Amino acid sequence: MCAHRHPVTRRVFLGAASAVSAATILPRHVLGGPGRTPPSETITYGVIGNGNRKDGGLQGMKAFKRIAVCDVDKTRIGGEPDNKSRFLDFRRMLERRDIDVVCIATPPHWHAIMCIMAAQAGKDIFCEKPMTKFIAEGRAVVEAVNRYGVVFQIGTFGRFKASRELHKLVKSGLLKDLKGVVARAVASMRTGRPSLPAQPVPDVLDYELWLGPAPYKPYNKERVHYNNRFYWDYEGGDLTNNGFHSFDPIQYTYAKDDTGPVVTEPHAVWPQHPDCVDWWQCAVLTYADGLKVVVDSAINKLEIVGSRTVSAKDLSSEDRRRFDALPDPPKLVPFPEAVRTRQQAGGNAETSHRASTALNLANIAIRLGRTIRWDPVAEQVVGDDEANRFVDIPLRAPWHL
Repeated sequence: MCAHRHPVTRRVFLGAASAVSAATILPRHVLGGPGRTPPSETITYGVIGNGNRKDGGLQGMKAFKRIAVCDVDKTRIGGEPDNKSRFLDFRRMLERRDIDVVCIATPPHWHAIMCIMAAQAGKDIFCEKPMTKFIAEGRAVVEAVNRYGVVFQIGTFGRFKASRELHKLVKSGLLKDLKGVVARAVASMRTGRPSLPAQPVPDVLDYELWLGPAPYKPYNKERVHYNNRFYWDYEGGDLTNNGFHSFDPIQYTYAKDDTGPVVTEPHAVWPQHPDCVDWWQCAVLTYADGLKVVVDSAINKLEIVGSRTVSAKDLSSEDRRRFDALPDPPKLVPFPEAVRTRQQAGGNAETSHRASTALNLANIAIRLGRTIRWDPVAEQVVGDDEANRFVDIPLRAPWHL
């Protein structure tokens, strides 16, 4: 019977090779050096969705090297697809064993399926925000990331600069509550165009694969690529798009990474258009401890009277001593370090799911034109079947979570 053989990684091989003979001369690009990263430390990645954002979140991180690109639009992959370094179908790219990380920059209606399939393929994941189009998808991604032991990072980094002291204070439980505390996030306010006419599908675009799990709608250039974010079938408008950047640091600051708002109150026109994102002013999200987060559209700020701030100065002298004795919160792990050490990154799947959930709840309330109540443990809207239909939206066959 043959003994079990362990695969030899490039890292192990290079380490062994250097131990055999110190006199062996290796090229600078192998050993590394100023401005050079040795192959054993290089993290390879492939991009899925090579449009406006593409791999912008990884640019500037010297540890990463792009070796493949995938897009359903041939004009975005630098030549004809060869299923080696240029792909039209992301499933073929996931078959490459030498890809360590996938960078997902497609429209959000694809995010969950691609994240889950990437996890199944053993790839670490860098996913642009918002994490998912609807709430149940996010929980499915979290479960896949945990099941397959991969690393996940959302494509925004504001939480890395958020207040760790205030996070520690709220997390400690020494404050009685956060009633009267109001934090503000902001998003743009752009809308879609209703009643778009059907147009011929360009030869360079696989529109069927672009749609994927989304409902079929006739092609119009206004629905695809950058403008997809203004149509409910593909995204949640700027509220979930750039609103994520300012909301996510607030969620970390006030230690809400494991929960969600219990009440969401919309301020928007109603009824909303059923197909395209419509006008909205803001949404007010209230947590169980009284914290309110107002997500403003930056066009007409909602005034809330009587708000207050909190700090360690609010503690009694005894509680202040308890607070000072507590360890500081662990530093958030940057994505390159997380990939190498197999820790979860600072913007991991669970925290990203919670942030996406809060913003999706805002959109659900806006679309329904009423306040909704949320159970952050069961992850269901309380007593509102119509609202819950937005929590878990059926996918177009044959796609499924």
